[in-house]
Amino acid sequence: MALATVLLLIVSNVFMTFAWYGHLKHHQGSPLWLVVLASWGIAFFEYCFQVPANRIGAHAGLVTAQLKTVQEVITLCVFVLFARYYLEETLRWNHLVGFGFIGLGAAFVFKPW
Repeated sequence: MALATVLLLIVSNVFMTFAWYGHLKHHQGSPLWLVVLASWGIAFFEYCFQVPANRIGAHAGLVTAQLKTVQEVITLCVFVLFARYYLEETLRWNHLVGFGFIGLGAAFVFKPW
C-alpha cells in the first residue's frame, strides 16, 4: 500500500471530521445554512487530499473496496481522537468494541481468499 495514500487520507479525514463535527462544539446556535456553507468550505480541502489519495492508491494496485476500507479505518481513528480531545467526549467501551468489529471487518477486505 502506498504510504502517500495513507498520509493523504489522514489529512483528508482531519478536514472531513472538522467539516462534519467541528461545529458541534462552538456553533450549536449558529444558523444551519451558515454551518453548512462553512462545512462545504472545509470539505473542499478534504477533497483536495482525498482524490489524489485514491488515485495514488489505485495506481499502487489497491482496488476501490480496499481504498474505501482504508479510508473508513482512518476515519474511525481520526474520529476517536477528535471526539476525545476536541469535543472532550468520553468514548465508552461499547463504542470501542463496535469500532473494533469494523476493524475486524476491514481485515477481511485485505485477506487474499
